[in-house]
Amino acid sequence: MSDVIDHVGIRVSDLAASCQMYEAALAELGFSVLGEGEFEGDAYVLFGRGESDDFSLHTVGSQPGRDRVTTGAHVAFRAETEAAVARWHRAAVGHGGTDNGQPGLRPEYSGHYFAAFVIDPDGNNVEAVFHKPLEDAS
Repeated sequence: MSDVIDHVGIRVSDLAASCQMYEAALAELGFSVLGEGEFEGDAYVLFGRGESDDFSLHTVGSQPGRDRVTTGAHVAFRAETEAAVARWHRAAVGHGGTDNGQPGLRPEYSGHYFAAFVIDPDGNNVEAVFHKPLEDAS
């Protein structure tokens, strides 16, 4: 994922509904479902590119730290192109996400920041972003 973050997991209220949105949208960024199962009574689905499970969805459990839905979080996924950002947004909105920012250049973040935003079924602000290389920017 990065040199700072190894992976991110969120707790969801409806695993099937969240999987529907995330699986469709993340496929547009090269992610696939790498695994699913149950750990100490909590169901999960692992997503990633290649073999690294960078992002996961988990059901709400009963143990402290696992006992509530994740809401209000912001997660940004890197895209390889502006077109991938647009496809991600279309897939997310088409599979249960709510538009929170159409694909476009966001010079307020940086002059080369192309992103789109969606609210997931539990209220998290999810983003796909393409950072245009400086030599391509104009």
